[in-house]
Amino acid sequence: MGHEAIGVVEDVGSDVQGIERGQLVVMPFAYSDGSCMFCDEGLQTSCVRGGFFGNGGEPGGAQAEALRIPQADGTLFALEVGEDDALMPSLLALSDVMGTGHHAAVTAIRSGGKVAVIGDGAVGLCGVIAAKRLGAEQIIIMGRHRDRIELARASGATDVVSKRGEEGIERVRELSGGFGVHSVLECVGSAQAMDTALAIVRPGGTIGRVGVPHYGPVDLWTMPFYRNVTVAGGPAPVRAYMAELLRDVMDGRIEPGRVFDRTVDLDGVPDGYRAMNEREALKVLIRP
Repeated sequence: MGHEAIGVVEDVGSDVQGIERGQLVVMPFAYSDGSCMFCDEGLQTSCVRGGFFGNGGEPGGAQAEALRIPQADGTLFALEVGEDDALMPSLLALSDVMGTGHHAAVTAIRSGGKVAVIGDGAVGLCGVIAAKRLGAEQIIIMGRHRDRIELARASGATDVVSKRGEEGIERVRELSGGFGVHSVLECVGSAQAMDTALAIVRPGGTIGRVGVPHYGPVDLWTMPFYRNVTVAGGPAPVRAYMAELLRDVMDGRIEPGRVFDRTVDLDGVPDGYRAMNEREALKVLIRP
């Protein structure tokens, strides 16, 4: 299980050219060769020789003592820091949640403006960081958990909407001048979250959809068409964003590692899942 990791290279295959034994590397949740036409376009999650970690079969998941990385040259991102660096949680966040929140933002935010982030999980909070980084003038976080809301405010959120359904929709519209927001970062993946996104985006706006869908078909026929709404996003090609985001992590401008609020060893993984499921923990970091 698990599909994101940071670690030290123990050995390399004979075909690997750019990764060396002993390097500290970040592993994104998808592997890619780095040379196909989609990788060249910065869409490594569609690599013709790629795939995803932790989906069963080979390659395995990342919640283990060691992991075999296919397509290592195109997949891994080498870091110039020590493995005990204090920035380790933020560097690990580049493997998924920070890159995914950033993907929602870059696909939805055109020139600052008003942004709503649906979801106060790790991806949503990183979406707040990304929205602020991209110059959003107003960032509305839609969430209900006090500790997460406090972190969202510390990361750049200007407004909080804790209601759901019609009450939440009306509150976002009130906060955004009555017409809705320019950009919505949908970071949940539920039918309600998508319905909310469609209801709060203004005409001509964009929805950056990165919450993995766990619902049926969505009606994109009438309202999005007649209001010129764009629905973008998908599995984030986080490998394409690592160099850019790394600079801000190293310079202290962003601190996505704050989303990790509990650390366990491999034996503690089941309890870590329980804690996240029961909202006792936001995101659990595993140290084998």
